[in-house]
Amino acid sequence: MIFKFRVMNKIGVLKSYALLLILAQFGLQSCGIIGGLFGGGTGFDDNGELVGAPGREGWEMSRPFGMVAIPPGTFHMGQADEDVPATQINFNKQVTIGPFFMDDTEITNNEYRQFTEDILEGSEVDLPEGFVLEDLIPDSLVWTRDFTHHMGDPLMVYYWSHPAFDDYPVVGVDWEAAKYFCKWRTDHLNSYRAESGLFPMPNFRLPSEAEWEYAARGGRDMAKYPWGNPYIRNQKGCLLANFKPGRGNYFDDGFAYTAPVATFFANDYGLYEMSGNVAEWCEDAFDPSSMPLVWDLNPAFFKEEINKKVIRGGAWNSIAYYLETGTRTFEYKDSTRASIGFRCAMTHLGRSGGNEF
Repeated sequence: MIFKFRVMNKIGVLKSYALLLILAQFGLQSCGIIGGLFGGGTGFDDNGELVGAPGREGWEMSRPFGMVAIPPGTFHMGQADEDVPATQINFNKQVTIGPFFMDDTEITNNEYRQFTEDILEGSEVDLPEGFVLEDLIPDSLVWTRDFTHHMGDPLMVYYWSHPAFDDYPVVGVDWEAAKYFCKWRTDHLNSYRAESGLFPMPNFRLPSEAEWEYAARGGRDMAKYPWGNPYIRNQKGCLLANFKPGRGNYFDDGFAYTAPVATFFANDYGLYEMSGNVAEWCEDAFDPSSMPLVWDLNPAFFKEEINKKVIRGGAWNSIAYYLETGTRTFEYKDSTRASIGFRCAMTHLGRSGGNEF
């Protein structure tokens, strides 16, 4: 019995050696099976078939931190109530918006401070032509310059610099600086992903005007406000946003100026303060006649030569008309205001099955 076991063991060893010799022979061949699988010879072996380039597996569209997923859909863009000033610049138009991500709140002072400190420490991101570092620092003088005979000195001194306002929306940032923030944020994220061996994410950017309006309505087609229709107070009489409800009345909502982000209820997409607090820069150039010109799929109106840029949502010092989801207005791209901030968006890559939303 012992002799039989030893003979079988020797036969097994001989078979193993023979198998190794065969594998080695195949591995030395440039188009062999082992060479193809493990990088020998020319590397990837497609056996003459069209199978796609290797090394591109593993991509997953993940949700960036601080953002919410906005599902694709169709809605009626444009005014959702009476055009009080008779502007005739926002007629209704049915459009379709693709999936994207959007910051759940406006960019805060402390989030923007991370950006400015990184730039001051010598970030490798190149400044736009004609830009200096001072152009990226929020303009604190807006608190005195925007208002006549107004004691804005305390806010001028403390709003940007003091930690008491870290969770308040950043203001005093023009359209160019907001776009540069998006570029820095993209490079900051993708530098980390490259070091971790991950594929790059799409660019952060300002939302288009159509994306902003679609997101603001939170899936409620023709909704006058992000929370629905038609009132600006809830059943308990509490205001649903930070704005100016009456002449000389700034405090009925609980805040004389801006409020900390995520103070008021989010809409059905999970976005906070899409109306009120601060108005928000959009990517689009402003043209009163752009609505009939843009396409009905992911519409956007880009014109570099137009210095007017769209702002949406109204602010802490706006009347209720500017809080409506369909109200269009603008500011010059190089202007800074105590009532204008921004939030970022990111395109969702790939066709959505709906599960991630």
